[in-house]
Amino acid sequence: MVILAIADKIRAEIEQLRVEALAPGLAALAIELAETFDDTDASTSRAVVARELSAVMKTLKVMAPVGEEGDKLDDLAARRAQRRGA
Repeated sequence: MVILAIADKIRAEIEQLRVEALAPGLAALAIELAETFDDTDASTSRAVVARELSAVMKTLKVMAPVGEEGDKLDDLAARRAQRRGA
C-alpha cells in the first residue's frame, strides 16, 4: 500500500482545482505548508501548519473556476430527464 504525502495530495488538489495560474503565490504557499507538515513530527507544529494550510486551501477553492464537468446535482438532473424521456 502506497501512502501519499500530504504535499502530494495538495499538489493533486491544486491541479484539479486549476488555480495555480490564477493564484501562483497561494498555490506555492499551500505546497510549502504541506511539505512543512510532512517534514515535522511535532504535533503542535503540525496543528498550526494544518490550520494555515486549511485556510489557504479554502481561499484557493473559492478562487477555482466553475468546472465544466457536471456535479452530482447535474448528474441527478440528467438521469431524471432521461427517465422522463426528455
